[in-house]
Amino acid sequence: MTTEAAIFLAVTILVVWGGLVASILFLRAHPESRRMPPGGEDDAAETAREAGGPVVHDT
Repeated sequence: MTTEAAIFLAVTILVVWGGLVASILFLRAHPESRRMPPGGEDDAAETAREAGGPVVHDT
């Protein structure tokens, strides 16, 4: 293995594992998102599934 390959390997490992550590620390500090997208409280498809009826998509 050449010196360039070893340096590239070390940098890549640091980037990957550093990103993992950073994301874990971020999720520990902010466990739940405060900004949620609108909707999702009363989904018509979910209501139809609970009633046993067919799910109708409008696409």
